[in-house]
Amino acid sequence: MVDLERIKAETVAYFRALDEAATQRHHFRHADEEGGLWYIEAVPDRGELVVIKQAELTSVGQLHRYSWEHLEDEHGGLTDQAIDPEVDPLEPIPAREFQRMWTR
Repeated sequence: MVDLERIKAETVAYFRALDEAATQRHHFRHADEEGGLWYIEAVPDRGELVVIKQAELTSVGQLHRYSWEHLEDEHGGLTDQAIDPEVDPLEPIPAREFQRMWTR
């Protein structure tokens, strides 16, 4: 049987370590088909960009935030997929724009 608590603890530890050790951060915005805006903070890890923070501002103005401190809830969760700005429809944004949304 899979130990879900152990897996969650390992996942939290992985994202926390990436966040705390990051020397380079990338920030992006993405508009989804429902009119929501996604704000993403990603860091390089083993040749990929890994999302460590993500905020969704829904089309009705609800804000949902995900990071190692809050991996998921009934609205969604922190993506576990690496991103590729060359392929994914992401718009680079300044760090201060991401921070404004993250701390809203």
